Amino acid sequence: MITDETMQSYLTKVTSPQSDLLLALEKETYQKMVLPQMISGHYQGRFLSMISKLVSPKNILEVGTFTGFATLCLAEGLQPDGLIHTIDKNDEFQKLQNKYFDKSGYRNQIRQLLGDAMEIIPKMEVKFDLVFIDADKRHYPEYFEMILPKMNNGGLILADNVLWYGKVVDAQAKDAETLAIKKYNEIVRKHPKVEVVVLPIRDGISVARVI
Repeated sequence: MITDETMQSYLTKVTSPQSDLLLALEKETYQKMVLPQMISGHYQGRFLSMISKLVSPKNILEVGTFTGFATLCLAEGLQPDGLIHTIDKNDEFQKLQNKYFDKSGYRNQIRQLLGDAMEIIPKMEVKFDLVFIDADKRHYPEYFEMILPKMNNGGLILADNVLWYGKVVDAQAKDAETLAIKKYNEIVRKHPKVEVVVLPIRDGISVARVI
């Protein structure tokens, strides 16, 4: 986990620029949201875009939409007839999401699902090529178990915040979020159907490939 601000600034500087639309969305998120740091931001957003373009997915699942920044980054790699299904339980975010989704070239490829991901995912009858988990950390293990049967072979499951501010290596950390993330990391590491690498991007991203 790289936390040095000078290094973070340098990494952003040497990363491809984001679009003016994403820049505006990031700015408005920081102006209007209570927890704006939940946004993926420039550096992580370009990583998500790159992964999506490499996978060229037909169907993407995003668990946790927030203001839609990561949604638009992931949508950049969609096939022309592809869809991104994005779940969030907070309807207060939708006005800002829609403002930028409508301005993007992906409006017709974004399917917004409002409600509890724990209830929505089991009912979905879609096979996914790419998944991004960035919602309630306490349910990461359950999300993984629900999503894995819905993955195409070779598909990728990305999970954000898997280092959880460094608390995953703190033996004294016993809060529910830390314990769930540690459980998620162990489940994925040991699961025979995936191979995984954890990258120290921002707060840690787990990249699991379905085999």
